[in-house]
Order: sequence, then C-alpha cells, then structure tokens
Amino acid sequence: MRMPKLVIFDCDGVLVDTENLANRRLAEWLSTAGYPASFEYCRKNFSGRSMVSVQKEVEATGVSLGADFVERWNAGLPDLFAHGVEAVPYVREFIEAVHAAGIATCVASSARVSKMHITLGQTGLLQ
Repeated sequence: MRMPKLVIFDCDGVLVDTENLANRRLAEWLSTAGYPASFEYCRKNFSGRSMVSVQKEVEATGVSLGADFVERWNAGLPDLFAHGVEAVPYVREFIEAVHAAGIATCVASSARVSKMHITLGQTGLLQ
C-alpha cells in the first residue's frame, strides 16, 4: 500500500472538542427563546450543523429566534471558545506521527477561519 501524500483533518470534533461547549450554549439559548432543548437533544440533532439550518428547523415550529440569531451566535463564539476548548485525546500524538512519516497535513472545515484560529490556537494545534 502506498503512503498518502496528505492527510486532511476536519476541525470540530476531529482536532478540537467544540461540540460539547457549543451544544450546551445552544440548549440554553433555544430554551430561553421558548424551544425547550437539552444538551443531549442539541448534541443528537444539531451537532455539526450550521446555525442557519438550526434556525430554520426551530423556526419551522413557530419559535422565533430573531433575525440576528446567527450573527449573535457567531459574535459569541470567540468568548465561548476562548475558555475550555480542548484537543481531542491523542490527536496531537497522531499529528506528530503523521509529520514524522513525512506526510503533509491541512485542516478543512465549514467553520469560519477566525473560529478555527481561536480553537486551534487555544489547544496549541495552530501551525
């Protein structure tokens, strides 16, 4: 088998654990808006989804999150992720092994680059 030339990592959930923090906050926000949602519900139904799609689904039930929901959500992410984001266990060692084998790496994500700079920077994975 040939060695790969490149390993492409997703960011959230693969390199850094942001999903738990985001889903806790999302559960609070949705519940406050009148859409009762637990952390587990948000984790199961909204993990990895865009806030635009979350807003559409919630508002289809008649609960309004406000026209600025996505903007407010994005504005709050730097503060949320500036405290408590951790690297996924053993990912640092895996990346080091990939580099030691002479394989290049990169990150691909649907997240905004500014968010990745925060989360990868907090965990020491920004290279």
